[in-house]
Amino acid sequence: MLGLLSGLSAPLPPPARYAGIVAVAMLGLFRELGLVPVRLPQNARQVPQDVLQRNPRRGALQFGFELGTGVRTYVSASAPYVLAAALLLAGQHLTVAVLAGVGFGVGRALTPLTRRAAGSGDRWDADLRARLRTITVSGCAVLVVAFALLAVRVW
Repeated sequence: MLGLLSGLSAPLPPPARYAGIVAVAMLGLFRELGLVPVRLPQNARQVPQDVLQRNPRRGALQFGFELGTGVRTYVSASAPYVLAAALLLAGQHLTVAVLAGVGFGVGRALTPLTRRAAGSGDRWDADLRARLRTITVSGCAVLVVAFALLAVRVW
């Protein structure tokens, strides 16, 4: 979908598109830091626990597929939205869009797999809660730096 819509940004010169990408990435970082309140668009339905408990491998794939395709998109972090905006503004690069989609799906599928591999789901959940803010802020900060470096290269 974003690949189709990305053609709408084609009339903009590359410096303007990349400035927009950096601006969206900064907004995502500021949101994660709690400096600006931004509600993220989402279809707030989670994958039921029994999907992951019946068959861990198939459940992880289903989990990643449903989140990656937007069927269930309870995503509280800004980074996926920043990436989506970057894909939309960067122009029509099918390979980049496919790689981003696959990467997002694989990343989301790794969550239940690592939780299962940790042995104690409760301990894994507690560790995640303790580190979640650091993870989300770091993820957005990495995107800001990466897109800023890319924008400098385009200018």
